[in-house]
Amino acid sequence: MEHLLHYVWKYKLYAPSCLVTTRGLPVSVIDPGIQNTNAGPDFFNAKIKIGDTMWAGNIEIHSKASDWLLHGHHKDKAYDSVVLHLAGTVDADVYRTDGAAIAQARLTIPPAVSKNIDWLIYRDIPVPCLYSIKHIEPVHISLWINALLCERLERKTKDILLLMEQYNDDWNEVFYIILTRCFGFGINNDAFERLARSLPLHAVYRQRSSCRQLEAMLFGQAGLLEEAGACPYYRLLQQEYKFLQHKYGLKPLEGAVFKSLRVRPINFPHIKIAQLAALWHRRDTLFSAILHTDDMQQIKELFRIPASAYWDTHYHFRHASPAREKAPGEAALTIILINAVAPMLFAYGRKNKQDAYCRRALRLLETIPPEKNQTVAMYCLSGIQVHNAGDSQALIQLKKEYCDRKECLRCRIGFRLLKQASL
Repeated sequence: MEHLLHYVWKYKLYAPSCLVTTRGLPVSVIDPGIQNTNAGPDFFNAKIKIGDTMWAGNIEIHSKASDWLLHGHHKDKAYDSVVLHLAGTVDADVYRTDGAAIAQARLTIPPAVSKNIDWLIYRDIPVPCLYSIKHIEPVHISLWINALLCERLERKTKDILLLMEQYNDDWNEVFYIILTRCFGFGINNDAFERLARSLPLHAVYRQRSSCRQLEAMLFGQAGLLEEAGACPYYRLLQQEYKFLQHKYGLKPLEGAVFKSLRVRPINFPHIKIAQLAALWHRRDTLFSAILHTDDMQQIKELFRIPASAYWDTHYHFRHASPAREKAPGEAALTIILINAVAPMLFAYGRKNKQDAYCRRALRLLETIPPEKNQTVAMYCLSGIQVHNAGDSQALIQLKKEYCDRKECLRCRIGFRLLKQASL
């Protein structure tokens, strides 16, 4: 209950006329203060008026007033600055360390707010407010979407900067890992990231003059060259990998980590690995090229590289298939732009304090069509307008970080619905 009382106080969801001290003095709130998530009083630098007297100081909130004594605040000088104590149930008086009484008032959660909080947080459905979003003014939704997109990019930036620490601030190596992960297309993301981490970029660079040797290293590291096979090309890659494995001291993954079940043939791990090999065979300064290219179509062309000729008639090593060039399609290129290029540009701008790259990342997402997935389709049912990939990324952030975690009290949509309930 205490965190709900914090929420009601922070956003002034209580009925002002009901805020009265235990001595009958009305309390007017000029500023509820800044919420403190660390040790000490719950809100700093509040400004309130009790009766005719103005007060500036801190606020402490408990479910029961007796918790003040239970937590030992009457012995802690850090709480001597509290000018008002709020409690859902007032069952004791509260004092500072010198014995001086502290003004105290009962803080209640309005019934409509309490009902809506229960409805939002405790209903056993993924997004309880889905069909209530239409009651919120579009300007509030738009502002929240923009904030969510920035949150998502900041979260990805944090992940990228952690990789930078692990790889000695090498942007090329980090981009290699982020890009390779994208080739997993969801179900194999983690496996492809493990593949990139197991095969250093310097080894890829040193063998990039031969697409066959790159395929041998990538397939060998993926654990996909460990069976006996009748295909001559497969046996050739096995031989190449044995030499390269010894040369670079490589330790392969288990092939079982790559999944093909319920994956479209064009997205089979074999095809994606072959496309990666072709990409690094043709491009050796990918990240640098991206930094110097400010056009979505030109960036796409950097990645539109078909796999080697063998894969025109194969989806795997077992048997041949009808001839078809295996270049990344539009959907694959879009995923790369959204999940590798834009986050890397944003992180590069943040790390080097060059906002132009952050703005480029945002502009790039604004020029890409929105993603088509269950999450985006679900929010579209609520009436939210999704115009581009920036909007769809924001909705993915909303679903993962707020709806799935039942963080309705931190969500601006939840706040607006609770605010409406308190009016």
